[in-house]
Amino acid sequence: MAQHYFDSDPDSTSRPSTADLVLPDVHLRLHTDRGVFSPDKVDLGTRVLLESVPPPPTHGRLLDLGCGYGPIALTMASRAPQATVLGVDVNARAVALARRNAAEHGLGARFAVVAPEAGLAVEQEPLPEAVSEPSAQELQGPFDALWSNPPIRVGKAVLHGMLRTWLGRLSTEGTAHLVVQRHLGSDSLHKWLTGQGWHVERTASRAGFRVLAVRHSPS
Repeated sequence: MAQHYFDSDPDSTSRPSTADLVLPDVHLRLHTDRGVFSPDKVDLGTRVLLESVPPPPTHGRLLDLGCGYGPIALTMASRAPQATVLGVDVNARAVALARRNAAEHGLGARFAVVAPEAGLAVEQEPLPEAVSEPSAQELQGPFDALWSNPPIRVGKAVLHGMLRTWLGRLSTEGTAHLVVQRHLGSDSLHKWLTGQGWHVERTASRAGFRVLAVRHSPS
C-alpha cells in the first residue's frame, strides 16, 4: 500500500537526511527522513508562511498543527523564547524527528503524536532528555497563536474535523495563520471557514500560496 506523510506509522524504509531552514532571523539544520512531509527540503508553502506572518506573541501558548519535523514550531520557539510551543502531528516518525531537532537546537518546543480529529495523544517513542512530554491539559489549549501548513491531502472531511478541533482551542484573542496552495483549495477553505463563523482574511499571496489569518468573529 502506498504510504503518505499523514500516515500515523509510515513503514517506508528509513533514509535519514537533513534540510536547511534559512530565514532572515532563523537558521536551522533539521533532521528529516522518508515517510514525512517534504523530507528533501523545507516546503515552499512553509517558507511563504514563515516569511509573511507577524511575530508570534512573546508569551503564552503557541501551536504548530501538522508540525512534521518541526520547521514551523522551531521558528516559533526561536522568535518567542518565553512562550510555550507545542507541535502536533499524526506521523510518529515526524514527531520523533521534531523532538530530536528541538533538543539539538536547544529550543523549548514540545511535540506529541495525536489523532487527527480528536487531538488525543497516542503511544510514542521515548523523549530526548531535553524535550518534555506535553500534558493532556496542554493539548486542550487555549493557544494564543496557531501556525500551520495543514495536510490538505488528507481530504476535506478529515481536514475540516481537524480544524474544528484545533481552531476551537484558540484563545479569545488568538489568531491562526494557515498557508494553503491556491490550486489545492485555499479559496474554498477560506469560504468554508467563514461559513463556520470565523473571521478570515487573506494576509499574503505568493508563488501560488495563500496565507489565511483566522480569528474569532467579533461578538
